[in-house]
Amino acid sequence: MNEKVYKTMKNIGGWNIALGVVLIVVSVAIGVLQIVHGGKLLNDKKDITF
Repeated sequence: MNEKVYKTMKNIGGWNIALGVVLIVVSVAIGVLQIVHGGKLLNDKKDITF
């Protein structure tokens, strides 16, 4: 009985680590895209006339 519980906990722990790594990678990619697009907006600000 205890072995089954430990196997389940091991599998869940592995999935949690994998999901954490994926979320970190996605959040870094989104952050980089936000910085790039923000820089583009700042660069194109000079072309705006009202």
